[in-house]
Amino acid sequence: MAFAELLDQVGSQGRFQVLQTVALVAPIMWVTMHNMLDNFSGAVPSHRCWVPLLDNSTAQASVPGTLSPEALLTISIPPGPNQEPHRCRRFRHPQWQLLDPNAMSTNWSKAATEPCMDGWVYDRSTFTSTIVTQWDLVCDSQGLKPMAQSIYMAGILVGAAMCGYTSDRWLAESARWLLITGRLARGLRELQRVADINRKRAAGEALTTEVLLSAMQEELGVGQAPASVGDLLRTPRLRHRTYPSVLCWFAIGFTFYGLALDLQALGSNIFLLQVLIGVVDIPAKTGTLLLLDRLGRRPTQSASLVLAGLCILANTVVPREMEALRSALAVLGLGGVGAAFTCVTIYSGELFPTVLRMTAVGLGQMAARGGAILGPLTRMLAVYSPLIPLLVYGAVPVLTGLASLLLPETRSLPLPDTIQDLQRPAVKKAAQGTQGHPVLKSTWF
Repeated sequence: MAFAELLDQVGSQGRFQVLQTVALVAPIMWVTMHNMLDNFSGAVPSHRCWVPLLDNSTAQASVPGTLSPEALLTISIPPGPNQEPHRCRRFRHPQWQLLDPNAMSTNWSKAATEPCMDGWVYDRSTFTSTIVTQWDLVCDSQGLKPMAQSIYMAGILVGAAMCGYTSDRWLAESARWLLITGRLARGLRELQRVADINRKRAAGEALTTEVLLSAMQEELGVGQAPASVGDLLRTPRLRHRTYPSVLCWFAIGFTFYGLALDLQALGSNIFLLQVLIGVVDIPAKTGTLLLLDRLGRRPTQSASLVLAGLCILANTVVPREMEALRSALAVLGLGGVGAAFTCVTIYSGELFPTVLRMTAVGLGQMAARGGAILGPLTRMLAVYSPLIPLLVYGAVPVLTGLASLLLPETRSLPLPDTIQDLQRPAVKKAAQGTQGHPVLKSTWF
């Protein structure tokens, strides 16, 4: 009898698993909301320099005659890159000659302008107050916003590392892991607790140390030689799986948080974009689960990353005036990233043996957090060209998707328990499963 049969006896899909899932989902939902909150609390409204003729009633009273606000804006603020009022510069002196209808052909030098020496005026029609308007995180200080987002992501990474041990106090330990590492008494108690919660107390009471030793004889023998993170890099077969897998995790974190934390760059209506991203994410991840069983893990992983990257790259050639198309491509790109995340979560667990599975997945999640830290910082390259961040966000998933083709296919193959299992031919491993199409069962317990 193997561990999978023990798990079936105490309940592999019952109340205990449901409670564990709820305990994990509840805090994750709160973290996700905090991650996306900066799109609204840190929104950048339209803004221009503060100038006396527009924003000081005393200065306006000194102007002879009556001029409209549009005329005062023309003589006070130079046009920006899109022929809109410049957001970061103002005329050093009022340019009265621009009131001439033929003045559009007049050239003015940079010497006639200056930075916003007296602050900014913000459009508060949509957002009455944000951290940007409160601390003037615009123009020369606009890089502070992505830097703050990056620091926030770094805090999540550090917090996950520091609080990981704390979570063991209220989340159940993996019974299989406890047994493999030789802690039979604790493993037995965990299995009996699972049986009790799943209302299979009789099956739990029938479990004894002798039964566990008989069922886990091979795994306990392997458990005497503990594996470490170094094995992921020293062993050739593991190394060839580790590098592409970690790269996939990194690309997902880098691309998603680089784009999702700056929805204003993808469209003007960030409320609609946020809703669309959530709506698309559900069928994208659900469809991925279906494709994993039909197309396989490797092609699904590669296709989702490449599709996401191509959608993002397409936005570099779409004119900004075609806002609906740009928003649609952005939503599809983020949907592809969500699909890639679903795939890599399942795929990574199947690529590595039981003795290193959580270590490898943890390494991948750290890589994703590292990507989430670098993602917002990449937006600072927009000072050289607004297309550079999109080019980087699109190129990384495309190249990573191609690199993921180096990974072996794991569909319908039994999960490896030991490093030695990876040395065996895949055909032989498949033959050890059920005939025809083997069914995998992956569980935390």
